[in-house]
Amino acid sequence: MVKYIGKRLLRSLLTLLIIITIVFALLRLMPIEGYFQNFEKMSTLQIQVGLQQLGLTDPLPVQLLHFWQGALQGDFGVSHKYRVGVDVVEIIAGKVPLSLAIGLTSLALALAIGLPLGILMARSTRTRWKIGDKLGTVFVVVIQAIPAAIYYIFIQFYCSQLPGFSMFFDAKRPLTWILPICSLALGNIAYYAMWLRRYMVDESNKDYVRLARAKGVPTSEISRKHVFRNAFVPLVQFIPTSVILTLMGSLYVESLYSIPGMGGLLVNAIQLQDNTLVQTLVLLYAAISILGLLVGDILMAVLDPRITLGKKEGGR
Repeated sequence: MVKYIGKRLLRSLLTLLIIITIVFALLRLMPIEGYFQNFEKMSTLQIQVGLQQLGLTDPLPVQLLHFWQGALQGDFGVSHKYRVGVDVVEIIAGKVPLSLAIGLTSLALALAIGLPLGILMARSTRTRWKIGDKLGTVFVVVIQAIPAAIYYIFIQFYCSQLPGFSMFFDAKRPLTWILPICSLALGNIAYYAMWLRRYMVDESNKDYVRLARAKGVPTSEISRKHVFRNAFVPLVQFIPTSVILTLMGSLYVESLYSIPGMGGLLVNAIQLQDNTLVQTLVLLYAAISILGLLVGDILMAVLDPRITLGKKEGGR
């Protein structure tokens, strides 16, 4: 396990290095207006002096080295357009709590509804009429087939007309949290229900389940102790990624409800050509994505000892 984690961390660091190098180089090809607030009013000399102060006249490898030196010390630079002169870490830190609160709540709601729905659908496949499976399948197909933007707008427009609800988010009004949370949860509910149902049906057809039924083990006990446990293992891999990615927020939902979270920060930074903020956000998103995949693999191995993270001796 330790050897595997060490190798994955090294690969992750190499991946981060490649990603930020590419983004860093591409941003240096962008117009220099992104580094100055009043570019139109500046003289050529002022622009040149400003570029020298920012280190942008140095060769690209030197600039990249300076960036990584600052990053290792927690210094990612300051914003030049979004909030002039403010440390980008401070800007991001102010956005994270709200996006994290909404994202984690929506994920908890998705697990609380999606997993029981998936279990109900799987059990219903063994009944005569399969009503539960059919109704659940209709829900999953509708959510998967309709673009998320469509039902986001539908929920906002119609549900906001109910007493106490609003089309816009207000952190001080608890009811305004419900619509964005439910909107974010719908896709994950369908996802967890669909895959848990599939994995449970696959597990139910395996020999060890048939043997347990032949021995007279109650169906509820087989489903709870064996089928669900083994079917849940593949889903565990995606839960850490989902949790960590809540830091990013939801671009469309946060824009739709005017939520001042992480969702629209990257888009705003790109639109304003705030290159320092853009490269920091890209580094953050890449890091938490890679971390989510690593934690997911480790959890799978912890829950199911049969899964080996390293290569077995004598194995192919």
